[in-house]
Amino acid sequence: MEDIFYKNLLKSIAEKERQLAILIDPDKFNSSETDSFLKKIPKQTTHLFVGGSTVANGETEATVKALKVATKLPIFLFPGDWSHITHFADALLFLTLLSGRNAEYLVGQQIKSISKLKNSSLEIISTGYILIDGGNGSAVSKVTNTEPLPQENIENIVHTALAGQFIGAKIIYLEAGSGAKFPVKPEIISEVKKAINIPLIVGGGIKTEAQNNTAYEAGADMVVMGTAFEKSHFDSAQ
Repeated sequence: MEDIFYKNLLKSIAEKERQLAILIDPDKFNSSETDSFLKKIPKQTTHLFVGGSTVANGETEATVKALKVATKLPIFLFPGDWSHITHFADALLFLTLLSGRNAEYLVGQQIKSISKLKNSSLEIISTGYILIDGGNGSAVSKVTNTEPLPQENIENIVHTALAGQFIGAKIIYLEAGSGAKFPVKPEIISEVKKAINIPLIVGGGIKTEAQNNTAYEAGADMVVMGTAFEKSHFDSAQ
């Protein structure tokens, strides 16, 4: 299967187009309000990510179906568990939790997902996922029983990202966690970007246009925001 969505991402990055993904947690999304939700998201949104650390059975698929009817934006799955996978999305971020040492999230969940993926039309994008300390106990940390990497140890974060690339990841995702008190520091983003030659996604704790711009200017190719954002902060074009 041709990697259409990944190739489009690479093309946009090569053309210096800033990518913005809105992360939608199915547990907090009301499908009956899909149209009004889409009207509120920043106009420069390029992707929709759907997923959460703990999602009730069937909620992810229902959310993706509702979004598919209402928008042409590409929908990427960002699953917290293999059971959240649905073929109705466009692509799947096939995550490996590089920051942790819990084998379940290094390879266990991935193996469990194969029954859903082996005959799926989903575009599968190998993603090295690195949880960074955002100043609070994130849901990812609790669910995966792993500790985030301290922001002070930049070298370790860079080495972890580069290991992900060497393993074969097509994307590196630096995540400060849902509801982070502070986002990933720009110096971390900068050093990781200098070390890798694959796309860099940064999320967690980014709530304003200023924080968005800081991440982009540091080297992020795509910034991810949660659903709790202030539209007024994003009215101006980037």
